[in-house]
Amino acid sequence: MLAAAERAGVGAGRRFGEVILETKGLTRVFGSGSHRLVAVDHVDFQIRSGEIVALIGESGSGKTTMGRMLLGLLAPTEGQVLFRGKDLEEYRKRREMREYWRSVQAVFQDPFASFNSFYKVSRTLMNAFKLLPKRPPEDERKEKIYRAVDAVGLNPAEVLDKHPHELSGGQRQRLMIARALLVEPEVLIADEPTSMVDASSRASVLNILLDLRERLNLTIIFITHDIGMAYYTSDRLLIMQHGRIVEQGPSEEIIRNPRHEYTKRLLSDVPTLHQEWELSS
Repeated sequence: MLAAAERAGVGAGRRFGEVILETKGLTRVFGSGSHRLVAVDHVDFQIRSGEIVALIGESGSGKTTMGRMLLGLLAPTEGQVLFRGKDLEEYRKRREMREYWRSVQAVFQDPFASFNSFYKVSRTLMNAFKLLPKRPPEDERKEKIYRAVDAVGLNPAEVLDKHPHELSGGQRQRLMIARALLVEPEVLIADEPTSMVDASSRASVLNILLDLRERLNLTIIFITHDIGMAYYTSDRLLIMQHGRIVEQGPSEEIIRNPRHEYTKRLLSDVPTLHQEWELSS
């Protein structure tokens, strides 16, 4: 994990751009009648260009459902997802979801499930270019793949000719990030990106994502149950419980002065965060 001293630099003095992703009254209901489940309940928030925001909650809080709606993989029951002011439903109606996915990419929790086990890494990465309206020439595609793999700290000569089962979880997760980078997205949604990799790989994956924000001004949304990880990596926290955002604000503010009982309970599992604040104050 990042050191406490490094955390102080995350977002420090940074001026974020315009609102890039926004929800208005976003709601998702599953079932009906006595089997009705409100997974996401009239959620409103805005995310600005270049910002790192963490959506935090325990299992069943609705955060994964929220992530699927932000990605356009699940339609809302009510409300809107807006990308640069354009309703995501407009992309869906006009069959322009590929255009949306060029701008909004994802890194999922299970890096193995994200690969076709029969394909070599090179073919999986090459398939990313199908999202582009005009595919670059093959030589240019290969060059982009080499650069993307190198950018996530892997040696292209060592991994491109392998199958997923021949790689570690950390390597597969890095390659998922590389695949997303190939289409040059503006937003990256990372759903529990380190929960299935070992401790040594966890810090590496997080540092890669933070570095990409610095170099590419990438907007990142972390979906996680881990408020400690969220604090160290994010400019702002959105705390989610039972489908609602119960608290949101700058990371430091929420860690130093949590207002909602649910936030306080999450923080009680990582008391060192409070201790670090006391030491740095």
